[in-house]
Amino acid sequence: MKIAVIGASGNAGSRISAELARRGHAVTAIARNPGKIASQANVTAVAGDVMDQAGLAALLAGHDAAVSSVHFLDSDPVRLIGAARDSNVGRYLVVGGAGSLEVAPGVRLVTTSGFPVAYKAEAEKGAAFLDLLRAEKELNWTFLSPSALFAAGERTGKFRLGTDQLLTAEDGKSWISFEDFAVALADEIERPAHIRRRFTVGY
Repeated sequence: MKIAVIGASGNAGSRISAELARRGHAVTAIARNPGKIASQANVTAVAGDVMDQAGLAALLAGHDAAVSSVHFLDSDPVRLIGAARDSNVGRYLVVGGAGSLEVAPGVRLVTTSGFPVAYKAEAEKGAAFLDLLRAEKELNWTFLSPSALFAAGERTGKFRLGTDQLLTAEDGKSWISFEDFAVALADEIERPAHIRRRFTVGY
């Protein structure tokens, strides 16, 4: 498949691009500074501005799928969704956040007292992004939320999937590596199971 990755120079975006490329997909790696994207087979680095809806739509056109992996506070979900819609891309997948996941029925993680203040604004904007997608009538979207801790680690290929509830391990820890998150997202692109839905991944 031909897949565009917006924010391909970031922690998650770079792993997603690499995972898709190793599976033989043709990846268009989009970043503000394409020089930061590692050179690798099946990856073409291009410059793109997430705030330029028309320009981004032109870059996404002709792709089977587009992945959005950008910080919510550094972008505008309305423009991103608009660019995906305008491009007529087959699928639009978003690297989400954990803040919108539920820790109890109707209770999002971001609203709990222990949620780190430093990450609250980012998490709230991510939750708003998900709400916008849920109201979207045209796009074939998918929103993949990581677990609470999203960090560099190993590619094990062993993880659990969930829907709207925060996943925690037996020891109470909730986390997923960038590498295994990329595996879960690539699996979803190859074998669609969450069209117009959010899901989550964790250990």
